[in-house]
Parts: sequence; C-alpha cells; structure tokens
Amino acid sequence: MVDPTIIDKRYQIQNVVTIKSDLFLLPFFQLLFYNGVTILVPEGGNTMASVTFEHVAKKFGDFTAISDLNIKIEDKEFLVLVGPSGCGKTTALRCLAGLEEVTSGKVMIGDRVVNDVAPKDRDIAMVFQSYALYPHMSVFDNMAFGLKLRRLPKADIQKRVEASAKILGIEGLLKRKPRELSGGQRQRVALGRAIVREPKVFLLDEPLSNLDAKLRVQTRAEITKLHHNLGTTFVYVTHDQTEAMTMASRIAVMNKGILQQLDTPQNLYDKPNNLFVAGFIGTPAMNFFNVKIVKDGDLYVDNGEMKIKIPKAKAEPLQKLVGKDVIMGIRPDDIHNPDFAPANIHGEKVEAKIEVTELMGNEILIYLALPKGSNFVARVDPRSKYTYGDKAQLLFNMDNCHFFDPSVDADNPVAVR
Repeated sequence: MVDPTIIDKRYQIQNVVTIKSDLFLLPFFQLLFYNGVTILVPEGGNTMASVTFEHVAKKFGDFTAISDLNIKIEDKEFLVLVGPSGCGKTTALRCLAGLEEVTSGKVMIGDRVVNDVAPKDRDIAMVFQSYALYPHMSVFDNMAFGLKLRRLPKADIQKRVEASAKILGIEGLLKRKPRELSGGQRQRVALGRAIVREPKVFLLDEPLSNLDAKLRVQTRAEITKLHHNLGTTFVYVTHDQTEAMTMASRIAVMNKGILQQLDTPQNLYDKPNNLFVAGFIGTPAMNFFNVKIVKDGDLYVDNGEMKIKIPKAKAEPLQKLVGKDVIMGIRPDDIHNPDFAPANIHGEKVEAKIEVTELMGNEILIYLALPKGSNFVARVDPRSKYTYGDKAQLLFNMDNCHFFDPSVDADNPVAVR
C-alpha cells in the first residue's frame, strides 16, 4: 500500500484500488482518487532493489582495477565485498554509486541500467570511511541536508530525521556539532544521513575502519540489526574478513580485480575454491604445507617432516595426484590436543616443537615448528598444559583438511574436491 505520508495533507484519499496494467507495461499500480484527481503510483512504493554487475570492467589507463565482474545481489540482501587493499572492492562500490564510470559492462539497480545515470538519481545512499560530515552544521542539519536539497516539506524532514535518530539512539545529539561527538557517534550520524533518504540501496565503504576495536564490535552488531530492521539492500566494503563473516548474508572475495568466490560465510570457510580464499578467510589463517601424495596401500601426505594418512572420504579425488606435489591446508581449529579432541574424527598425530603460546581465556593459540622448520598454528582447549620449548603431540583432524593443486594455477592453486 502507498504510504499516506507521501500525500499532501490538504487532500483526502477517497479510495485506493490496485490494478494490473498491461497498458503501462508495468506490473502493479495503485490508483489514488482524491480531490477529483487520479494519481498512478507503483504498488509498495520503492521497486525491488536488486543490484547486478554484469561483465563489469574498470581501467585506469593501462591498469585494470576490475576485470569481468559478475555479481547478482538480491533484494534486501547484505552483501560484503572483501579483499586486501587494491583488490578492486572500493572501485566496484564507486561504480555502483556512479562516482566512477565503468569501462565496459553493465551496472543495474533493479531492472534499470544505471551506467549513464547521475549518482543523485540512482536512489542510493553512501556511508564513507571518513564519515564526510559538515563540521559547521549540527547533527540535525547534517542528517537533513540531502532532504533539504530535494525540497521536502520541513515537517517531513523533521519527522524523518527524528525517526532515524531514534533508530540509532542519537536523539540527544541533534543539536551538537561533529567536533563534539565521539568516533562512534559520528558514525551513527553518517548512517542516519543515509537512512533519512530512504534509498533502495545502502552503500558502506569501510565504515568501521576509524573506530577502536571495542567500538568496531559494537557498531558491527548495530549495522547488522539496522539491516534487519530496514529490510533494504546493503552493499558493504571491508578489508576485514571478521566483519565480512559476521555481518554478510553472502560474501564476494576479491583479489587483483578478480572475483575469487561468491558464497555464504560458512561455505567460504568450509569449501574455499582456491588457495587465496582459503588463506584470507579465517582467523588465525589456515595452515599450509607443501606435501606429496603417496600411496602405501592407503593414500598419505608426506613432506619429509610428517607422513599422515588421508581418510577414504577425502582420498578419491586425490587418486589422480599420486606422486605429485600439492598443498595441504588445515585450519587451527582442526588441530587438537589429543586429550581433548572431539570424538569420532579421523585424527593423525603430528609431533612438533612449541615456540609460542597465547592464552586467550576460552582457548589457547600455540605456534609450532616441525623438525625441518615448517611452522603452523593450533587453537587448542584452554585446559591444555603447553610451555615454550616442549615437544608436543598434536592431532590433525584429517576429515577437515583441504588440498590445492598448483599444476592448474601455480599462482593461485585451485581446490581439489
């Protein structure tokens, strides 16, 4: 139904009728009859806010910032673009916002190609890393600025700003100037300025990078809650994979301008497509070992420092790689103290020397070295008793190990499944 707040209060709505119209080549409309005038309005207000990158490329001279980017972001989805500095994630966001022109391909919001549409006409709102607040304006005026440019009635501006301030818990700050606010409060004002516009799509460019660690965690939860409450499409850029894993409904991992994998956080963690994704997602990072697949009745991995058996469930796709060099990956979470290992896993014992221990309260991180110097990290039960210099037996959960084949792509070996 149409929001009655968009109708001038001087008029009285006499009737609302929903019709399907082939004449206008649009799906559903509402006919509003008031004061003898008929108005045609799309049903539901804003149309669907999906976002599509279709074979998008962006070059700066001879440098390719984005190469053949293909992503379909569903309506109301929270998609995070993540990757190291220079991977193309912010450039992709700026192309969506209209702040950069694409070199080739199409950018779509809903069913409309917006390549040649001005940023102000794309019905998006962007939250910048630097907040971009006007220092001479109050919080209220900062939040209302875009609405004043659109010449909305003062009463509507007041209503929107106050409603957004209440959502963000900054009702008591509306008369302050940005210099009187903390970093977290400035971030909320920047979010509020975006919310009042009621856009189809929110774009957020590393909005938490200027906050301290504790405030980042708090604001991260607030943005996630805001997304659920608003029910709007969010596209979020960060280099912090923890932010990506905790906030996103799906994550697009980028590197060197190329989309490496687009999937849910859990699938990225459990089933990385290649070595880059495996090493980028997860804290601490996945451990990697250069090994050879050998057959001695069963299949084993051998690197001269350890020889451990591969479970039958993992062995089948590795049969073709017997005698070849591969990269084995295992997450710190899957290396256990044998005394506290989960039941019913295919555990293989590996002896290593403890170099560093980090007690984290609910867990212990231990940094270890194999006899010839290969290093790895384990996350073990806090009841474990390990000290510097000890030789310890650790249990590798081989059910959750990963294998990557460098013969397919030496720079970024693909996963073997």
